[in-house]
Amino acid sequence: MSTSTHAAAAGRTPKGIWKVIGASSAGTMIEWYDFYIFGALAPVIAPLFYPAGNDTLALIAYLSTFAVGFVVRPFGALFFGRIGDRVGRKVAFLITLLIMGGATALIGFLPTYASIGVAAPIALLAIRVLQGLALGGEYGGAAVYVAEHVPDQRRGFYTSFIQITATLGLFVSLAVILAVQGSMSAESFAAWGWRLPFILSLLLVAVSFYMRVQMRESPIFEQLRERGMTSAAPIREAFTQPANLKRALVSLFGATAGQGVVWYTGQFYALFYLQSILNVGGLAANTIVAAALLLGMPFFVLCGALSDRVGRKWLMMAGFALAVVSYLPIYGAMRDVAGSEVTTVQSKAHPVTGAKTLTPMTDAGGALAPAQKVLTGLGVGEVLRHPAAQKLIGLVWLQVLLVTLVYGPIAAYLVEAFPARIRYTAMSLPYHIGNGVFGGLLPVIGLSLVARTGDIYAGLYYPMIVAGATLLIGSLLLPQTHGTRLWDETAAPEPARD
Repeated sequence: MSTSTHAAAAGRTPKGIWKVIGASSAGTMIEWYDFYIFGALAPVIAPLFYPAGNDTLALIAYLSTFAVGFVVRPFGALFFGRIGDRVGRKVAFLITLLIMGGATALIGFLPTYASIGVAAPIALLAIRVLQGLALGGEYGGAAVYVAEHVPDQRRGFYTSFIQITATLGLFVSLAVILAVQGSMSAESFAAWGWRLPFILSLLLVAVSFYMRVQMRESPIFEQLRERGMTSAAPIREAFTQPANLKRALVSLFGATAGQGVVWYTGQFYALFYLQSILNVGGLAANTIVAAALLLGMPFFVLCGALSDRVGRKWLMMAGFALAVVSYLPIYGAMRDVAGSEVTTVQSKAHPVTGAKTLTPMTDAGGALAPAQKVLTGLGVGEVLRHPAAQKLIGLVWLQVLLVTLVYGPIAAYLVEAFPARIRYTAMSLPYHIGNGVFGGLLPVIGLSLVARTGDIYAGLYYPMIVAGATLLIGSLLLPQTHGTRLWDETAAPEPARD
């Protein structure tokens, strides 16, 4: 047993732990950056990869390609989870980093429809599949790798740095886009500047790969391998053995499903609501959300550390409960502050694609009229100084705080919920179903509910219902895991937990 392993097993912080966290977090942040830059640039680049003449159809096709990345994430979790549980945690997340970085950079060099015809959207779809598979394997590897280096009693604190990476990746993607857009004309950005954020991934991945390749394998996995305690069939063991299957289902419906919708509401749906319903200018909306994310990020660490003291379960349950009771008041306040006086929306279906176009409407002397656009024509600095924008930042920040309550502790919980021999596989699948399916469907479901009813708050009912169901199931069935001693697993077979 190495010196660092002795330290962690004895409850002391091992030497070099910040290098481990830095290498793991940097790579995971880059993968989230790569994943979300694709969606953030949708309106700009969609028409370039599909036949000209129908921009709406092009956007729908592009967003469908974007959605594929969510659908394949659970398959990536299974594929790379199996590698991580059989070959090693480090090997798996080195591979995912290279796949994600290479695929993302390829988009920056990919010829458009005008150059290579139908091969352009086919290549884009294939690249998106690779991105989704890579992300499905990345998160679990990074979380497990960090968790298996640190003392049992500080696992929530240390793994919370991995939890920051998804929000940080989204923030960096928005910041890079704003920076590139601000450095050139709109015409230049539409013509070729959009490629730069994708190509930048090459540099980021190279730095992160160098950091990761210097790291040793997880000490817990090394000891399991030395003792012949690794699983020969982690997928079958994780999801066919009743005890492990129960853990996976309880983790999905009692934790990650609700966590997924709270995460997407506080970040993606807030952005959609600002732009498409409250008629806030695009640059202002991106700036508001980016500022709220930046202000909220330290609370991931705070909540992770707090979960070491009070437990993971009830901190997450508090986040779900607060989401259920606070979303309607928060979004009502956002509507009042924005100044566009939106009361309802009218939707119109495209005659060819069926895609819904929303028009925010206001009450103009007893009759409905299109609402005015607000916070337009402002630079980033002007947005940050604008009183209405500052209030909107605060309201989005409140939603990010709810995200930190449920997301800050969840990596530590998932690691502790499953035995080491199948941990990478078993924790990755419920995480990516909860986030990729329950959370990933939120923008589409929210848009559909608002379009169907005309109620500007109808899109909140889906996350409120899912969070409420998760609160109920989690309160009854989710185990309290913060006393779990991972280091004992290397000395004896996994004790029964049922």
